Amino acid sequence: MVKTIHATFDGEVLRPEEPVALAPNTRVLVTILEPDVQVGTEYSFLKMARSLNLEGPPDWSERFEEYLYGGVVLG
Repeated sequence: MVKTIHATFDGEVLRPEEPVALAPNTRVLVTILEPDVQVGTEYSFLKMARSLNLEGPPDWSERFEEYLYGGVVLG
């Protein structure tokens, strides 16, 4: 059985954030994956894109297919 749950580490033990259907003293394999974005934190793709300070030609949005697939020389 594979089940993904969220848990919080309190400094000593992992505490599940939801009930777990396991008998006491059941051995399990735990894989720890720290989330890149905290649960409940708003994520804005546009805000992230703007923070990258990307530079490109002024007509980038109008001719993106030409720049993406070729046919236009950047320079």
